[in-house]
Amino acid sequence: MESQTIAAIATGLTESGIGIIRISGPESYEIIRKIFRTKSGKEPDLQESHRVHYGFIMNVSRETSDQFLDEVLMLNMKGPRSYTGEDTIEIDCHGGVLMMKRVLDTVIRSGARLAEPGEFTKRAFLNGRLDLSQAEAVIDVINAKNDRALRASVAQLKGSVSRRIRECREKLLEDTAYIEAALDDPEHIELDGFSEKLGQDVEETEKILRHLIDTAEDGRIMKEGIRTAIVGKPNAGKSSLLNVLLGEERAIVTDIAGTTRDTLEETINLKGVTLNMIDTAGIRETEDTVERIGVERALKAAREADLVIYVVDSSVPLEEADRQITSFLNENQKKAIVLLNKNDLKPAVTEGELRDLLPKETRILSVSAKEEAGIRELEDLIEEMFYRGGISYNDELYITSARQKEALIHAVSSLEQVKNSIAQDMPEDFYSIDLMNAYTELGYILGEEVDEDLVNEIFSKFCMGK
Repeated sequence: MESQTIAAIATGLTESGIGIIRISGPESYEIIRKIFRTKSGKEPDLQESHRVHYGFIMNVSRETSDQFLDEVLMLNMKGPRSYTGEDTIEIDCHGGVLMMKRVLDTVIRSGARLAEPGEFTKRAFLNGRLDLSQAEAVIDVINAKNDRALRASVAQLKGSVSRRIRECREKLLEDTAYIEAALDDPEHIELDGFSEKLGQDVEETEKILRHLIDTAEDGRIMKEGIRTAIVGKPNAGKSSLLNVLLGEERAIVTDIAGTTRDTLEETINLKGVTLNMIDTAGIRETEDTVERIGVERALKAAREADLVIYVVDSSVPLEEADRQITSFLNENQKKAIVLLNKNDLKPAVTEGELRDLLPKETRILSVSAKEEAGIRELEDLIEEMFYRGGISYNDELYITSARQKEALIHAVSSLEQVKNSIAQDMPEDFYSIDLMNAYTELGYILGEEVDEDLVNEIFSKFCMGK
C-alpha cells in the first residue's frame, strides 16, 4: 500500500564516515518525533520544512526505553517538496554497518516498514515528481561506468528526453484533435488541404523519432560499454595486450602457445570509453579437446562483440589460422582493429600483405605489447571509431533504454501508416487512429498508460534505498 511509511538505508551497506537512513510516507514526522531528541532533550520543531536538526536517536524497544543510540543530523522535508513527493525524513548517522542497521531497526520498530528495491523512486514516479524516462535515468546515474554515460544519464534525469517526447506528442495530439473536431462539425471546420499540413507535421515528427532511434546504439555502448574480443592465433600476444591495457598482470603470459584455454573477461576504462574486454583462446586447428572448446568460445565471443581486436604476431609469417580469422572478419563485417604486434622484433609480415586479406575499412596499427609501444594510438583509435571525438561535450540526446527504443520504433511505424493513408487518399478517421497509436507509444516512454507489472519490473532493478 502506497499510504504506508517506508524506510531503508540509502547509502552503501559498508563501513563509511556517514550513513543515511531515509523515511518516506505519512507517518514520517510522527516516527522521528518518537526517536529523535535535540541536544536539550526535546522533540524536534518540524514546523519549518527543509531544516537540518542536530541531536540524538534514541533506541525505542520493548527491552529498553529512551536509550541513547547515536549522535546524528536529521533533515525534514514536507511533501510535495521532497524526492518522493511525500513527507520525508533523512537521518545522517555514523556510517558503521551495525550502527546503520540499528538506527533502521529503531525506525521500523516505531512504525515504518522496510522499503522494497526502488520504492522511493517508484513513489516519486507515482506522485508525479518524475516521469518513467527520468526514473530509469536514476538507476543509469547510479550504474554509470564512465563520464559519457554519466552525462547522458544526468541529462535524461533533468528531462532532456522527456521534453523532446512531449513536444512530439503535443503536435500529434493537436493534429488528431483538429481531425476529430472537423469530423464532428464539418460545417464550421474544413479538412480541405489539411492532409498536406498533416503530412509535413508527420514527416518532421518522424525525423525526430528516427534520430532518437539512431542514438540508441551509441546510448547502449555508453551505458554498457563496448564488447571487445581480442582474437589471434596462439602466442600472438593477446594476453600481453590485455595486461598492458589493464595496467596489471591479470592474464597468464608464457612462451608456450595455447596458454589461454578459455575466455577471460575484464572491464577497463580508456579515455572515458568503457571496454568489456574478452581475452580469448588462440585460434588454430587442434586435437586437444579443451583447447578446441576454447577456440569455439573465442569465435562465439568475436561474433557477439562490438569490436574485434585481431592481434597478429608480425615476427612470423602468416599461417592458416590467420587466414581463418581474416575470413571471419570479411564474412561478419565486424568493426575491427588489427594490431601488428611485436614490432620490436624483425618483421615477417607487412601491412600490405595483411591489407589484401582484410575488409577495406579495417584499421591496422603497429604495436609492441611487450614494450607498450603504440598503445596510446590504439586508445585514440577506439575513441575515434565509436565516439568520433565529440559525443561527450554536446547537448545531444541519447536513448539508453531498450524499452524506450522499442516504443519509438512502434511510433514511427504508426506514422508510416499515416503517410500511407495520406498517399492513398484514405478517409481522415484513418489518420487519427494511427496518430493516436503513435501518441500512445510515445506515452509509454513517459510512463503514461503503462501497466503495473512493467512499473514493478523497472523499479525492482533499483537498489534498496533508492
